[in-house]
Amino acid sequence: MDTAIATCGHPGTLHVPLPPGGQAARQARQAAARLLAQQASSCPREIAEDLVLIVSELVGNAVLHAAGPYALTLSLEPGRAGIAVSDGTADLSGRHRDAQREEPGGRGLKIIQALGADVFVSPASRGKQVIAVLTW
Repeated sequence: MDTAIATCGHPGTLHVPLPPGGQAARQARQAAARLLAQQASSCPREIAEDLVLIVSELVGNAVLHAAGPYALTLSLEPGRAGIAVSDGTADLSGRHRDAQREEPGGRGLKIIQALGADVFVSPASRGKQVIAVLTW
């Protein structure tokens, strides 16, 4: 895994190419947790836990609904974090069915928004980025 973490001053930034499949979310969570631990003075523990959940949901959505390649970029500064997950699918519509109450899944973006993050989708050179910004 090629992980780049730049933590000389603020913001701390992480960029991680992610593998396809089930390992992507776990690797993304681990990388995000490492950066957040290194930048603990910039981010309260409760917020760090929310950020790791947001990373997991965004990466899980990308792997489930889009083609690769996948990558995570996390930028952290006091009071704000930006999380971008890129994938290889250019479709920006976000069209997939809403989950029914009894069905698992389909609630990732609602969870992210309930945690207070703003979510954006932006075209990228090879696909798109789904971006969540959380301020505290």
